[in-house]
Amino acid sequence: MESGDRYGVAGYGSGGDGTVPPPPSHAPPVGPPPPGAPLRAAAAALLNLTGLGLGYALLGRWGRAAVCWAATAVLLWVALPADPDGVPAGVLVGYLLVLVLAAVDGGRIARRSAVGGAWRPGLAVGLGVVLLAVPAGGAVVYGSARDEAREQMLLERLESGDERVATASGQPFEAAKSEYGKALDVYRALGEDHPGSRAAKLVPDRLKAYYDAVSTPYAKKRHCEAVAPLTYLRTLPDSVDKKVLGELAAWPDTPLAESLYACGVSRLGGAGSGSGGDGGTELGELLRTFPDSASARRVAPAIDERIKDQVTALKGAEPCTATEVLRGLGATASRLPDDSVKKLSADADEGVVDGVYACGVDQFKDGKFGAARTTLTDFARTYKSDGRVRQARNIATAAEIADDRPAAGKRLPPSKRPGGARMELVISNDAPNTVEVLYTGPVTGTVTLRACAGCERYSASEGPRRACKASGRNYPKARLQLPAGEYHFLYKHGTGATARVDSYSSGTRVQPGYTYTSCTYVIERSPFDLDLPLLPDPIQPVVSPWGAGSSR
Repeated sequence: MESGDRYGVAGYGSGGDGTVPPPPSHAPPVGPPPPGAPLRAAAAALLNLTGLGLGYALLGRWGRAAVCWAATAVLLWVALPADPDGVPAGVLVGYLLVLVLAAVDGGRIARRSAVGGAWRPGLAVGLGVVLLAVPAGGAVVYGSARDEAREQMLLERLESGDERVATASGQPFEAAKSEYGKALDVYRALGEDHPGSRAAKLVPDRLKAYYDAVSTPYAKKRHCEAVAPLTYLRTLPDSVDKKVLGELAAWPDTPLAESLYACGVSRLGGAGSGSGGDGGTELGELLRTFPDSASARRVAPAIDERIKDQVTALKGAEPCTATEVLRGLGATASRLPDDSVKKLSADADEGVVDGVYACGVDQFKDGKFGAARTTLTDFARTYKSDGRVRQARNIATAAEIADDRPAAGKRLPPSKRPGGARMELVISNDAPNTVEVLYTGPVTGTVTLRACAGCERYSASEGPRRACKASGRNYPKARLQLPAGEYHFLYKHGTGATARVDSYSSGTRVQPGYTYTSCTYVIERSPFDLDLPLLPDPIQPVVSPWGAGSSR
């Protein structure tokens, strides 16, 4: 039994004669609690609930008091300094269980024990009530400290988001997109999960800085570069509460429309038609996404103005370049989702027709005879109803001759046939293959002579003497009526010729009052595959003004 317990026991002891009476047949009954026991029990319980073990101290139970002190010390060691997550639930439940047990145990002991010393149970109860404010106040103070720790933690998270934005702002958007996404996750979590925190109140300002950082290319007028980040910002309301974004939710619309317009217009007519390099991608996106915007209304006028500028440029120094731009403009306009824009493609296509012709003429004038021939041949084949087809073919013919004989490219073939007398040129074919004769001068054209049946190749020395002079042989002939002037000819050996038969060009002047003849034939190369030079063409009216030969 505890030393302080008191029992009522029936007295017994030795008699006067020293004899010891027998022990009682059963345990003596327990007496009533000492006076004031309920009040003492309440005081001890309240004092132990403070966590300071004072109830045990008043009762003189120092071992039990030490257990209370140890439990409180463990709690303080775990709880301090205040952590944003607070005290672990297991520790807190265990501590409260210790306090409850200590209060119950202290009250039980106080009911059975008379406490020595001059202390009043009523005063002890009052002291217990007052001292209960210590753990209660401590809990409040700790809660405040925990809240502040949580606020500091949230502010640190906010700062980490700011650091990510600062890092990302110095990189191209595609490379920085991941960092921007992580920073946004921080801001979103603070705004949505901790709306009342100090950090959450700073989120709107941080989001404004975030939008400014992402849209830096737009602020610097780098519109093509700005399209991707502005498109990204426009998607944020799908993942972030609009209450958190506020006015920023709708902000990207106007800048994105402006950037799509400026970028698309800057690329109009550029390379990559049909693949986005011509502005079609950006302008198409603008017309589909913001059809009623001020930027969308500017698309048709911008394309129309660009087409007119390039049509004017066809008369300048670079008609070929202007033609390609017109092709791009027409292709772009035809793909855009707006009827007022689509119809502009017809204006561009009309300009392309003039441009192809102007380009071929310019190439001829610049001495790019192969390119001029290709361009104008394609023009004549593509635009058969155009009134310039005949002249395009003439220039292409002259370009082909000039490619072998540059003197033929000194001037363009006349667009109109000259009047006046015509002289006859009879061209005979003494070659065992077909021959196409191209000529240019005051008039331009081509004739084809069929192969000469039974005709042979000549040696270099025999050609001028024997060509077209076999009696009784009917040589294929072509008769040309030519105005006077300087002419250039190209003889092209066709069907029946081997790969080693060369074309041959020559030139002469046709004078009024004469009839001219020409003979085309093939000569053999030397056995050692040496190219043998041809003698100059004799210019003799009536008899034979010149001869035309090719080597094999």
